Amino acid sequence: MLNSTSIVTAFLTHNDKYLILKRSDKVRSMRGLWAGISGIIEGSEEPLYRAKREIFEEAGITEDKLSLLRSGQQMHVESQYANHEWLIHPFLFAVKNTAITLNWENNEYAWISVSDLSQYQTVPSLDKVLASLR
Repeated sequence: MLNSTSIVTAFLTHNDKYLILKRSDKVRSMRGLWAGISGIIEGSEEPLYRAKREIFEEAGITEDKLSLLRSGQQMHVESQYANHEWLIHPFLFAVKNTAITLNWENNEYAWISVSDLSQYQTVPSLDKVLASLR
């Protein structure tokens, strides 16, 4: 039996660039890898609510500064854990301001073009998640 964890992965975009974050050594999983803004969906909360909350927590951007461009189909991604998968709910938001305030979960950020993503060591299938939103 495969266990699943539902998470959101949100990308922010500005002038054809996309925000990625480097996970710090203080997080439980995938330390040092580049990712979108992500978080576990708790209980029965709506994925969109969780995405906006994670954006505020991890990037310091409030909901009134976000414009939802697209929400992708839920994706199944293999996990690094045995008998486990991630159920990813992807979102893409536009922002007008590129100022980011990181919390403890990430220690670096970059605004990149899609073609630059392959130059970064990312969490599994990040390229597929981003592609699903374009």
